[in-house]
Amino acid sequence: MTDLRSLYPDELQSALAPLGLPDYRAKQIFDWLQRRGAQSAGEMANLPKDLRAQIGGQFAISSCEMMQMQESTSGARKYLFRLNDGETIESVVMRYTYGYSICVSTQAGCKMACAFCASGQHGFTRDLLPGEMLAQIHAAQTDLGQAISHIVLMGMGEPLDNYGNTVKFLRLATHPEGLNIGQRKISLSTCGLVSRIEQLAGERLGVTLSVSLHAPNDELRDELMPVNKAYPIKALLAACGRYAKATGRRISFEYALLRGVNDSPGHARELASRLKGLLCHVNLIPANPVPELGFHRSKPEQVRAFQGILEQAGLTVTVRRSLGGDIAAACGQLSKGGTPCE
Repeated sequence: MTDLRSLYPDELQSALAPLGLPDYRAKQIFDWLQRRGAQSAGEMANLPKDLRAQIGGQFAISSCEMMQMQESTSGARKYLFRLNDGETIESVVMRYTYGYSICVSTQAGCKMACAFCASGQHGFTRDLLPGEMLAQIHAAQTDLGQAISHIVLMGMGEPLDNYGNTVKFLRLATHPEGLNIGQRKISLSTCGLVSRIEQLAGERLGVTLSVSLHAPNDELRDELMPVNKAYPIKALLAACGRYAKATGRRISFEYALLRGVNDSPGHARELASRLKGLLCHVNLIPANPVPELGFHRSKPEQVRAFQGILEQAGLTVTVRRSLGGDIAAACGQLSKGGTPCE
């Protein structure tokens, strides 16, 4: 069945046309699904009861059932959601001084098999629909009792591997009659699908592109990120340069610091040389532990030294504050299998 939450207003109007409804009904339904976050047709109180039943019988409405919520000492909340078909995903909400940000999953599982990330450990099941990405936001807002103002597409899955659904989600999430979240308040993370980065540049979206780099050379990145064998660093950085030029938006390069693997002064100098001249920012991430994968985060003094070398080379650098590590909700720790409450 057609998922109504995944439709633009004109598509929703066309889908409902066989029901012979007046035009304003489609606007009401779009409002319920996109702004108010109704989980079912039965919640649409200003629609006639028989129409609600008709919609519920003929169409799907993607929703997220909260199976589990864990709250970190940092204030982050991790949700294990069950989708309409029984598939499970995880999402995380983080509280900052400027408001709430949600880390949205775009796939159930992941195909990319990055060596340090938990999301691909249970395999890949399927892409998520735009409505299923939106439903994560609505379900979290309902639990929080607060509006979410920022989105990061850094949950389970590779957003650009689910390209069409991801772009549609972005346009729906920023729709003025929906959640109306500003494009500059959204970050999309990719492991480096060059052809899709090129395509995304043509969309003229104002979102921030975050590129998971994690190594300064092909030999090491091949080991950590199999995608590098298809899209080596030189091709990836060239695409990033073209993206920055086309959009006027600087690239954020994500670099997880793994103790004894990619965190030496030599690695830092090599990275600085690679990124010289690019409109970019480097976000260093002290790696979050995934016990079964065997990696360890760099020591604080190694992080500071790495940061200092990059800054001396003229790069803008931040060190990501870890939120939710105590409940396996931090970067690289999400899994469609979920994690038990302690």
